Amino acid sequence: MGNDKLQLERSWEEVKEDLKENNIYLTDEDLNYQPGQEVQLLERLAKKMNKPEAEIKALIESISFNKGKAS
Repeated sequence: MGNDKLQLERSWEEVKEDLKENNIYLTDEDLNYQPGQEVQLLERLAKKMNKPEAEIKALIESISFNKGKAS
């Protein structure tokens, strides 16, 4: 992927909690993230959710910008 950097409007902790609410199968371990480790996060979630990394990135950013309401 060309631009792996996540564009977050809210803190990762808030986004992480919303992701867990949207997908009950995601764990804290799955969502472990430190800035600069976007590639590892996206790869891990893509594998777990069986979706392309670009779709996972879009979901995360959508949740961040829409306060939990993924579009």
